Amino acid sequence: MKANNSPRLFNSKTPKIYKSKKLNTANFGNFTHSDYQIFLHLVSKIGGVDEFGKYLQPHQLEREHVLTAKEFSEVFNTNIDNSYKVLRKAVDKLMTTNLKVERNQSLELWKINVCSMAKYNKKEGRIIIKFTDDIMPYLAQVRKKFVLYNLKEISNFGSLYTTRLYELIQEFKETGWILKSVEQLREIFTVGGKFKAYKDLKRHTFAHACQEINDQYDMDMRFEEIKEGRKVVAVKFLF
Repeated sequence: MKANNSPRLFNSKTPKIYKSKKLNTANFGNFTHSDYQIFLHLVSKIGGVDEFGKYLQPHQLEREHVLTAKEFSEVFNTNIDNSYKVLRKAVDKLMTTNLKVERNQSLELWKINVCSMAKYNKKEGRIIIKFTDDIMPYLAQVRKKFVLYNLKEISNFGSLYTTRLYELIQEFKETGWILKSVEQLREIFTVGGKFKAYKDLKRHTFAHACQEINDQYDMDMRFEEIKEGRKVVAVKFLF
């Protein structure tokens, strides 16, 4: 039960994603696209302002949230049977996966857990999770150094790489370009030991992602390769 002095929360009718720019480039371990969609859907439930229109701080936010198969099905345009399956599978990932994220202004990489509790109710077709104290500061509604977009914007993407690249775009909307080293892209896309050759990384991740974004949005998304000698060391995305 909430204390009487808890701020009154006003939720947006359009689910929105608020998250730190550091979380926007974090390594999400072995998350599949479905796992990541569920994570984002749960994050969208945190959003809200108080009665004075001020964004709530980490200690004011609710950590426990419920996501039903019906909700997930409606937002991500998937059949209900598949929604039951991905919710059930996501419970283990949410509990066992830790994220690699930069800590404040330091060069340190911290590992933090997403949830302190996650359970699946088969009868009711829903999951209940509780975000950890460590992740909450990265999800607070603070405009400075945070990324904001509507959940529905990424609902039709068929690839985790497309979703991740689209999130990076939101961080640099005012500049119209992003520059990332190849190693940074490997970290953001969480490819691990896959696609060791640059040509394979390009083909399977951001080349495909650019095309999928252009298919859905009028962005003229494209990229330029930055080389040192004959080796591609970075990629500049323009949109």
